[in-house]
Amino acid sequence: FDQAPDAPPRARPPVHTRVRRLVEALALCHSVNLTEDEGVREYQASSPDEVALVNYAKSVGLALVDRTLSHITVQRPRGTQAKYEILDVFPFSSDTKRMGIILRDEETGRVLFFMKGADVAMMPIVEFSDWLDEECGNLARKGLRTLVVGMKVLSREEYAAFSQRYEAAKRQVYEREAAMRSAVEDLECNLTLLGLTGVEDKLQENVASTLETLANAGVRVWMLTGDKVETATCIAISSKLFARNAAIFHLTAETREQAEEQFSRFQKRTGACLVIDGRSLALCTDNFPRQFIEVACACPAVVCCRCAPTQKALVVRLLKRHAKRRCAAIGDGGNDVAMIQAADVGIGIEGKEGKQASLAADFSLTKFSHVSRLMLWHGRNSYTRTARLSQFVIHRGLIISIIQVVFSSIFYFATIAIYSGWLVVGYSTVFTMLPVFSLVLDEDVDADTVFMYPELYKELQKGRRLCLRTFLEWVFKSIYQGGAIMLLSIFLFDHSFLRIISITFTSLLLTELLMVALEIQRWRWQMVVAEVLSLAAYAVAIFLLPSYFDAGFIMSGDFWIKVIVITLVSCLPVTIGKWFRTTCAPPAYVKLARSRDAADS
Repeated sequence: FDQAPDAPPRARPPVHTRVRRLVEALALCHSVNLTEDEGVREYQASSPDEVALVNYAKSVGLALVDRTLSHITVQRPRGTQAKYEILDVFPFSSDTKRMGIILRDEETGRVLFFMKGADVAMMPIVEFSDWLDEECGNLARKGLRTLVVGMKVLSREEYAAFSQRYEAAKRQVYEREAAMRSAVEDLECNLTLLGLTGVEDKLQENVASTLETLANAGVRVWMLTGDKVETATCIAISSKLFARNAAIFHLTAETREQAEEQFSRFQKRTGACLVIDGRSLALCTDNFPRQFIEVACACPAVVCCRCAPTQKALVVRLLKRHAKRRCAAIGDGGNDVAMIQAADVGIGIEGKEGKQASLAADFSLTKFSHVSRLMLWHGRNSYTRTARLSQFVIHRGLIISIIQVVFSSIFYFATIAIYSGWLVVGYSTVFTMLPVFSLVLDEDVDADTVFMYPELYKELQKGRRLCLRTFLEWVFKSIYQGGAIMLLSIFLFDHSFLRIISITFTSLLLTELLMVALEIQRWRWQMVVAEVLSLAAYAVAIFLLPSYFDAGFIMSGDFWIKVIVITLVSCLPVTIGKWFRTTCAPPAYVKLARSRDAADS
């Protein structure tokens, strides 16, 4: 930090001195800690940018060798060590967008104040430079995250005055944070500009292909980031979020009137991708949130830059409220936690920025490329299996209720239960539980088809697998089948009315098992075992429950012929109707399966 001996007192330090100051600032102004695992020492911090900058300082000869709560020790190129006492630390926050540290050099006794942060936060507090703004833009257009570094040498009197005011602010009961911030802001002025750093935010593998797959599947992707507009735009293009020839509209405004003017211009640019900064986003969401969300949802892609964590969460809530969309928030850092918790589905990615996001999320992934498999494959199976299982649970309970209603109606609404005791318990558990719940193993399409044709996901977004129409269809099936089983049992077994329980229960069980078998798309051995075990359990129950079943009557050929007729009458019309619908208006996955079979043959 010493000026050249022959330089005037107020002359600008030579280049080598400024470079040394910058490297020393990178090695000292951070929140990096050292960890040791099996003899290997590593740097760890909440931000990978800080680790990268400390590693850079180490590569040029100034290495961080120790850090405690009160001291920082660095090693110089010649092997000597310098020790600094930590006086105060001002952590990075989304409001200030900068962090600072005050140190005392134990060798010289000087008090040094280092600070680094975003260019918009640092430009007003560092000395004027005619190159800073231009170089920030140049680095941002290359996709680099920039940090401006500054410093100030404090006299003992200056630090004593600041420390007294800062400690008094800490002891305040009311408005403590504001008082502490005010004391620090008085210190943050006329800083010496040391330099500008640029760190590459390297994308993971297959990010571009994953975003392209999600776009083809009908998933709208918004990028909410704290980076500069130029950096975010560069990343959006390199990740294929924006097409190379796509029209890009930059919405930037300082006042409400400018925001309304820019927004009205954007409404006329149909098909353009939107890039908006944090200040303009706040103006739009505060003054006309519904109109902004509705128009932005029609864009191919949206990038919101310079977003605070609270703004990210606000955008998610506005999408849920005004666009009526299901939102999945994906993040990898602590700044994304609020957004993840505000979304319908939170997805955290374990990365170099720690595990805050993954711990707060519903799903934790190790790579962004796994998002496509999570949504298109696991999400599809979860939705289709849940829909089918819920429909069969409704059908299983309603069909036995219809049989009871018809039975009571025939006998003048007498309060007599046709099934009681072990039959009711066994029907819901032993006899039908395994086949119905084996449907969670079913797949309508295989994984290769899902990723080859991501457009299949659009069909699920319509919600037609589980809606009012499908509910009414299964209600109708239950009413028809329950009524057919009861009425045909009375008609065909008019001379065996006292054995009505064996007749109807056997037909009911066979109908339920047959309906499960007809709905299965891809058979697995577990499904076959479930069907066989259910039939075997019923066969054993016939002999174990003589009070409910007449084994001799059930073993007769006349019984089984008539039971098979009842089962066919109850299932055949439903099966024919399903076949006609699949043939005349097949869903997309059926068309693909047929085309692939034709190609293979």
